[in-house]
Amino acid sequence: ADRLRDLIRAGYNVFFTTSFGFMEGTHAVAQQYPNLIFWHCSGYLRDKNMGTYFADFYQIYYLNGLAAGALTKTGKVGYVAAFLIPEVVRHLSAFAIGAREVAQQRGLNLTLYVIEIGAWYDPAKARSAAETLVNQYGVDVIAFTEDSTAIVEYAQEQFSLGKEIYVFSHYSPMYVYGEDVVVSGQLVRWEIIYADILGKIKAGIYTPTNLQNVDYWYLLNTGAVEMAAHVFPNGSVMYINPKFVEPLKGVTVTDKISGKTMSVYDLIWLRYEQMRNAPMLMSFQQIATSHIYENVTSITITIGGTPTTYPIAPVFDPFMGPLSGYKIDNPSQKVTVAPGARLGHADLWSMDWVPDFVRIIGKI
Repeated sequence: ADRLRDLIRAGYNVFFTTSFGFMEGTHAVAQQYPNLIFWHCSGYLRDKNMGTYFADFYQIYYLNGLAAGALTKTGKVGYVAAFLIPEVVRHLSAFAIGAREVAQQRGLNLTLYVIEIGAWYDPAKARSAAETLVNQYGVDVIAFTEDSTAIVEYAQEQFSLGKEIYVFSHYSPMYVYGEDVVVSGQLVRWEIIYADILGKIKAGIYTPTNLQNVDYWYLLNTGAVEMAAHVFPNGSVMYINPKFVEPLKGVTVTDKISGKTMSVYDLIWLRYEQMRNAPMLMSFQQIATSHIYENVTSITITIGGTPTTYPIAPVFDPFMGPLSGYKIDNPSQKVTVAPGARLGHADLWSMDWVPDFVRIIGKI
């Protein structure tokens, strides 16, 4: 809050605060300065002059999970979580759902082991958690929500010693720190959101009086998040490390929606296109939405006796029932998502449960 006041005294009038922990301080200052505009990343408090925004990775984690399910030899995969807040819970759950979708068809009873480290950035704890997952629980694929390259570097070291532990970049391209072990990853393009917000402020669409219901939740179909292992200097993207393309093509599965047989590599790209081309830029706001029309891919409209067929992009999402799990704080309390139901914004932003095949080890 003090830093915001310093910027206000310096004459600025639009402010972005970019960590969940800044939420209450931002809101307090926004109430004190009703003629200025404030935006908070990843929070839920809003006001007339304070909006919220977020670029969410859960769909990317699901895609990464599909790859993990194809590459694991043990059926044991790991996740190093910064905090077990809803954001991270939906990320690790989506990763687990993707991994399970593939691993089950390979005859593996997949389990995701989770260690919480209590920090967004703590390379030492992140490495320690990865070591525990590998040495004590036998995991051979790891995803994480921690902002350093420590886990990638650990996996690359293990590869050099003859042990294959595969990982996924988080938030930033990390391929150069582990060219033998980084399969893919999640990449955020905040500029997509900032350009949209600032453009609307400049156009007079957003003012200090109308932000109370403005909540950006940008998913794969907005371009603000991407599946990527590396970004080259010319801006081109390495979506999947070439080293892993053939192994992913070598695993065959049946798509649970269409019933078609395909490689995991093709399934990843099918799901990518389904979510990337989803026609709804605004996420579902309802508690649950029917998903029974997933296989409807076109509509035909007849005008003047001439029928014309129009394609409809699928609306696949990882959090589509049937799903079952348990509350993190009360494992005896079970959670079920009915077949054909898709979790909405409210469900995912308050997510406090994990699928049955996720095991929360504890916190270090």
